[in-house]
Order: sequence, then structure tokens, then C-alpha cells
Amino acid sequence: MDFAQIIQTVAIYALPVLFAITVHEAAHGYAARHFGDNTAWSQGRVTLNPIKHIDPVGTLLMPLILYFATGGHFLFGYAKPVPVNFGRLRNPKRDMVWVALAGPGSNFVQALAWGALLMLLHALGVHERFFLGMCVAGFNVNLVMFAFNLFPLPPLDGGRILVGLLPWKQAVAVSRIEPWGFFIVMALVISGIVGSLWLDPLIALSKIAIGLLLSPLRWLLL
Repeated sequence: MDFAQIIQTVAIYALPVLFAITVHEAAHGYAARHFGDNTAWSQGRVTLNPIKHIDPVGTLLMPLILYFATGGHFLFGYAKPVPVNFGRLRNPKRDMVWVALAGPGSNFVQALAWGALLMLLHALGVHERFFLGMCVAGFNVNLVMFAFNLFPLPPLDGGRILVGLLPWKQAVAVSRIEPWGFFIVMALVISGIVGSLWLDPLIALSKIAIGLLLSPLRWLLL
């Protein structure tokens, strides 16, 4: 991949990635505030300003290193987590499920929006590769974030959802994994287990769901 192609790829992905991580984190903070915890709100983290959510290592350095090291075949990154004091939620065990689900849910909605925009551009006869590529990038990035964050292992959102749904004893046992969860998840990603057994099936199902949700728009644009 030559330098010009790298710059073009970064330009196409920059806006979708920034939106994906910013709205994801803001959604967590907004949901926490809705259910009684103002921690993120008081720290100014319930915002669409991407600077508030960027982690220098996780959002910028790690994705760039992985992109160049693997030729763009494997990317991973993370934003600065929104602070949530689950003890302040009105019903901590139940409400933590909704707070955790808000982030991936926002990515699913964004994937839906990028898909709708792509259909609209095609219907209007727009053939500019940059804009079409950005829509495809936004669709794919958000679906990957949606599926990956739902993986049921702390500290991912799916792990927090699982803790909220399990009986108390089992929930405590799962929550104890969190200090080592990141390393376990990375090992599962590198081994291909997360991709083949979780990401690929969930993304495929998500594409079917989005296709069904966008079918009325497709009929209107015919």
C-alpha cells in the first residue's frame, strides 16, 4: 500500500471513527445520567466533542501501529472510558445493563444511518468514491464496534451486561475477571476465536437486521 493510498484511507475512516467512538462514549454518559449517576455529566464527558473522549494511546497510537504493522488487516483501539459510578444508579444491577447497552446501541443506530446515507447517495446518482467509501467505512466500523463491545467479558460492555443479568453470586464471579479481561480479550482476538465465533456471526445477523429496517427506504427510492 503506497503513501497516497494510506492518506486516502485515513481520510475516509477519520470522520466515521471519530463519530463512532464519540457517540458511543457520550451515550454511556447520557444513559448513566438518565438512571441517576451524574459523574460523567459533571466532568463534561456527556458531549459530542471528540477531544473529550480521545485516549492518546488507545485512540491514536495503537490503531496506527497496528495498521502499519499488519498492512491494515487488523485494527483495534479504544476511547477514554466514560466514568460511571454504578452505586449512584437508582437500581444499580438493573440500570448498569442499560448504561452498558447504550454504547453498542448507539453504534448500531449509526451503522443504520450510514447505510441509509449510502442508499440515498446511490439513488441520487452520486458516484464520488470518497463519499461512498466514507459511508461504507462508517457502516463497517460501527458494526464492528457494536459486535465487539457486546462480547460477554468485562471490561467490555457485553461483560457488564452479563454481570447485570446474572444472579448475584455468578455476577460477582464474572466481575472478578475484569482486571485481566483486556488481556484475555486480546488473546482471544489474536487467536481468531472472537472473530470466527462472535464477530462474524453477530455482524452477519446485524446486516440482515439493518437490511430489513432499511427496506422501506429502499422501496421509496426505487
